[in-house]
Amino acid sequence: MLDEARSHCDRLLPGLCPALSDIPLAELERPGSPGIGLFRKYGGAGLLIPTAHGGAGAGARDAVRAMTALSSYSPSLGAAVAMHGFSVATLRGVPESVNPLVPVLLGAVAGERLLVASAFAEGTSGQGVLAPTMTARPDGDGRYRLTGSKKPCSLSRSMDLITASVRLTAEDGRAPETAIVLVPAAAEGISVHPFWDTLALAGAESDEVRFDEVPCGPEELLRLGDDPADAERLTSTGLIWFQLIISSVYAGLAAALVEEVFRRSRGSAPDRAALGSRLRSALLQLDAVALRLEDGEAHTGALADALTVRYAVQDAVADLSGSSAELLGGMAFIHSSDVAYRLAAGRALAFHPPSRTSTAAPLDAYFAGAPFVMP
Repeated sequence: MLDEARSHCDRLLPGLCPALSDIPLAELERPGSPGIGLFRKYGGAGLLIPTAHGGAGAGARDAVRAMTALSSYSPSLGAAVAMHGFSVATLRGVPESVNPLVPVLLGAVAGERLLVASAFAEGTSGQGVLAPTMTARPDGDGRYRLTGSKKPCSLSRSMDLITASVRLTAEDGRAPETAIVLVPAAAEGISVHPFWDTLALAGAESDEVRFDEVPCGPEELLRLGDDPADAERLTSTGLIWFQLIISSVYAGLAAALVEEVFRRSRGSAPDRAALGSRLRSALLQLDAVALRLEDGEAHTGALADALTVRYAVQDAVADLSGSSAELLGGMAFIHSSDVAYRLAAGRALAFHPPSRTSTAAPLDAYFAGAPFVMP
């Protein structure tokens, strides 16, 4: 199963998987990990960007396989670049009719191998992924000043650009407008501060990014237009992409433990078959969500199904990790930190919003036949 995922990754990003495989897990997971630099070197910035704009042209199903593959080598790398992928996918979802600059931006990201961090609300409990995390006040001549912070913010030390959903305040009393902003990471007023204190996923560069009166021109704002349907579609698409990508990261982590069980022939044939079946089932569920996304299904029902799969994968990762560790045995746990590390890091999928609790009532209503309404 990992061979298939790695083959896809090699086709899209030639050389990345072999380069990662030569580096010990502990080296890839530490602060200052070389993994992000390798992702940039081998063209990862353009993974989800259409070939017409200079990217690799990966679709959602390709993204699942690529993220599963690279995360099997380094969960920190997967978590970090998941935010890049989510940001790019969100930008890609903005219709050119709404903002004609999007193709130019995507071309620059692919051509210059720029890494895009996300200051959306995907790390904020109780908020939707595209809920505004920044405020932007008018500064004259159509310009704005951005204020706010994002913590944790993956890729904080390697980002070239950063995206955020902002609330544009108006001086004439009109209702605030929501927009997507894309600004250079080196912009005046942006600073990075230590935040991540745990060893798990320390290589993802998940520190705090602060915006202190950051200047922003009109060309750096992607207004979503006046049609509520466009905003709802973009929100649903962004949420589905986020659940798909982040679930693939942790599926890759669990797959590495399952792979080790097979490599060492631990347990019985029924034990290994059960592990393989559970892993294959999780990957097939992600593939089904990706296929619907490629078919253009981004309505709220598709979002409900994506969340359902995310929680199923979350349970599968915990089960696969624990069962694999048990089959690998105490000596594997004692003599290498890799097993213990993956056991700990695998639990972090539960911490990515939306939590199971926050969506319980909407999913309950959806399964009873009502439309799904994201809290």
